[in-house]
Amino acid sequence: MNTLGGARLSAELLERVRGWRHHLHAHPETGTEVPATAAYLAETCEGLGWTVTRGIGGHGLVASRSWGTSSRAIALRADMDALPITERTGVPYASRVAGAMHACGHDGHMAMVLGAAAALGELSKAGELGEALDGTVHLLFQPAEEPGLGATAMIDDGLFERFPVDTVHGIHNLPGAPAGHLLTRSGPIMAAEDDFEVRITGRGGHASAPHLLVDPLVVAAQVVLALQTVVSRSTDPLHDAVLSCTDLITDGARNAVPSHVTIRGDVRTFTPADSALVEARVRAISGGVASAHGAQVEVDYSREFRPTVNDRGEVARAVAAAVAAVGADRVDGDCAPIMASEDFGRFAERVPGCFTFLGTGTTPEEGGVPLHSHDYDFNDGVLGSGVHFYMHLVRSHLAPRG
Repeated sequence: MNTLGGARLSAELLERVRGWRHHLHAHPETGTEVPATAAYLAETCEGLGWTVTRGIGGHGLVASRSWGTSSRAIALRADMDALPITERTGVPYASRVAGAMHACGHDGHMAMVLGAAAALGELSKAGELGEALDGTVHLLFQPAEEPGLGATAMIDDGLFERFPVDTVHGIHNLPGAPAGHLLTRSGPIMAAEDDFEVRITGRGGHASAPHLLVDPLVVAAQVVLALQTVVSRSTDPLHDAVLSCTDLITDGARNAVPSHVTIRGDVRTFTPADSALVEARVRAISGGVASAHGAQVEVDYSREFRPTVNDRGEVARAVAAAVAAVGADRVDGDCAPIMASEDFGRFAERVPGCFTFLGTGTTPEEGGVPLHSHDYDFNDGVLGSGVHFYMHLVRSHLAPRG
């Protein structure tokens, strides 16, 4: 096996990676509460010869290993949490936890980082890294990516002060892209996510006497329709933005006009200016429509995820590593950004970073089931591509300098 050089990964190592992935898939935990997942990762990394620091920002952990004398360091990040979805895949290793499953592939992300840890450990034992690496690798295992809380919690707990790094890299699987292909880009690659809630208060009453009422449902309907003009008529046509009203809640009944209606929604943008513009329009439109009908309105607007913005230099390094790992014909160094969000962006705000997509397949039959679906399962066939990519990144960052 010549993992660092990139010839191939041993069948034995890939089988271990699959085994780790299947165990993690069968034992999902959600949000900030991932103690069993953290313990499993910590024990696995310690068994591979890595020094583990637990309890960073809750159940976050860092596994570290150094070679040579350089202070240079690279971080490889994997998210740990699952989703509150009931699994319906029927795979032998399906979730054993009711109402939770790894529907976003974080099990695969963790397994690929563990694979890199194992490959580096094997090469160290064989004495093959003495002159090949000079510096430190930190493996960041982060909880609560889905609610957007984990990265900030680890940073606030002194992550980068305790484990200084020159760069941080991460992978997210991407159904719809060809299996084993690696895709990234300079600049924004994933959007910010904002949430809003519009609470409309009218005067409810009997459905037979609308003239005596202030119908907040009519107000809400007009607000929802008016909000559809924000992107089409307020944002720059050359800027990407999405505004979606996703929930409508009332206290009415079949024969009773409600007094209260709540509209909940989601906004995706790539720049702070566009985020601020959308917020201003949501507040102005909601207030104006409500006022026209004699209703009252309250608007809450919160910013949950910041955009994930890749560093140009780190993208160049990632593209070179990807080409070495899977071949130039399977690498896209200028892919289109996507409107989904990731709290990896919090890490990339602090140190130069690069987030890379790993294609899992273009059809459901070959691994292309959409993320967050109850029948999603990570494609084991691309695990080796991710491990190989990480190994080339490590070599690129930590190769001795003359």
